[in-house]
Amino acid sequence: MPSLGKKIFRIIFSLVLVSVSAYYAARDVKLDKLWDVIVRADYLWIILSIPIIAASHWVRAMRWRSMLEPALKTKAPSTWNLFSAVMIGYAFNCVLPRGGEFVRPYVYSRREKVSFTSVFGTIIVERAIDVATLAVLFAFVFIFLGRQILAALPEVDPGKVLFVVSLVVLVIFLSFYPPIFKFLLATFVKPISGRLYQKIGELFDKFLKGFAVIKTPGRYARVIVESLAIWFLYTLPMYLMFFSFDFQAKLSLGFDDAILLIVISGIGVTIAPTPGAVGVYHWLIKNAMARFFGVPPEAALAYATLTHGVNYLVQIVLGGLFFLRENVKKVPLDEEDIGKEEAENSMPERS
Repeated sequence: MPSLGKKIFRIIFSLVLVSVSAYYAARDVKLDKLWDVIVRADYLWIILSIPIIAASHWVRAMRWRSMLEPALKTKAPSTWNLFSAVMIGYAFNCVLPRGGEFVRPYVYSRREKVSFTSVFGTIIVERAIDVATLAVLFAFVFIFLGRQILAALPEVDPGKVLFVVSLVVLVIFLSFYPPIFKFLLATFVKPISGRLYQKIGELFDKFLKGFAVIKTPGRYARVIVESLAIWFLYTLPMYLMFFSFDFQAKLSLGFDDAILLIVISGIGVTIAPTPGAVGVYHWLIKNAMARFFGVPPEAALAYATLTHGVNYLVQIVLGGLFFLRENVKKVPLDEEDIGKEEAENSMPERS
């Protein structure tokens, strides 16, 4: 019952957050004008964005393969099977926030008959790399578009922002490097609680195989290039969609402006506990376009709605098709489900 109660609370909290953020996104918008902007959009650019969105997910599967190869120490993982698991995970995220983070490793480990725990460890590393990449992109945007940002947000202190971003990148790097992680545990946690120190250490050791890519410097360049490629392919549809609303011609919006929007949306997707970041994404993008570029609220929300909608549609359709392919009947959706799944159906690792 506690587990059921927690899940119900998460769903209710997500629905409330979706409603509140949707209200703030649309409160100064005239719905008839919003609909008119959506109808008049050039959908050719939206259609052209679809294969690019799918390609970004394929590159994510390739990067996951780069992480799994040293973790599993077997033949090269199938990129097609990895792509299948990625899309199913994204589809679950569109329905249940963060649910896909547990579904994705489960689907792949089930198909390939490899350790669920090791595969799940790579998801932890992947999320850390995504946050670090997002922080670097944020610093890039702040350095090159600082005047524009400060003009729209005069209360922002650029020195503090760059310091926080640098600190985040440093902490992520240090925290996930095994010797340093254990040193920090022994220095700061063990003196406070030996039991907590042991528990965290055991949990870290459990995921250590999934962290194998960290101990493989030869793969760093490959993972970095694949990470940058993912974010480039995330940004390109945002840029192409400028042409759907003629923003590029009327407001001279360029690829650097699309980078600013993808960083803002990336932060929203990372922190938003709503299905597919619904509501939160719309509010952030609409306000960013209004404050930074002077886009009218109806056009800004229309842009946010269509960019989010095409991504959402790709994830749901491809994820649903691959879900049928995998014929999954039961999936773990949180930490408790993981523990039960491991206890009931431990899968031997390949030798």
